Amino acid sequence: MGHGVNQRDLIKMTPEEVDNFLRERRPMTMCTINHDGTIHAVAMWYGFLEGSIAIESKSKAQKIKNLRRDPRMTCLFEAGEYYEELRGVELVGKAEFVEDAERMWPLGVSVFERYYREYTDDARSAIETMLHNRVVVKLIVERTVTWDHRKLGLPSTRPS
Repeated sequence: MGHGVNQRDLIKMTPEEVDNFLRERRPMTMCTINHDGTIHAVAMWYGFLEGSIAIESKSKAQKIKNLRRDPRMTCLFEAGEYYEELRGVELVGKAEFVEDAERMWPLGVSVFERYYREYTDDARSAIETMLHNRVVVKLIVERTVTWDHRKLGLPSTRPS
């Protein structure tokens, strides 16, 4: 890289690249703040609700308790095994709770389709079970950080 080239700008994803990356099938790491100020990080499946990243969880789960006390959350999505392949998106924001069954339903369908198969009416009972006694959390994004090391054009360090 030449002098004055900001690598941060070179590896930044475009909004379209971010959207495509988030729509790939992958888990995310969701971080909330514990009562003692430490970070609670957990791998989660996610879907989309009203254009936003969202999850469903048991109402009494630690992450939900944390978010009810402090709605700040960070979600990390990543891919790549070697430095020159690393890609990721970090979304920082606040939780919006969705507890109305009618509003929760589209998230249930989204998660089902992302991780199982296309939704058909025979899947209705599975989604109803998934959402029973659950709460949905929608991420209201305040900051996005992205990286795609493939844009650096580095030689592969993958073993032959």
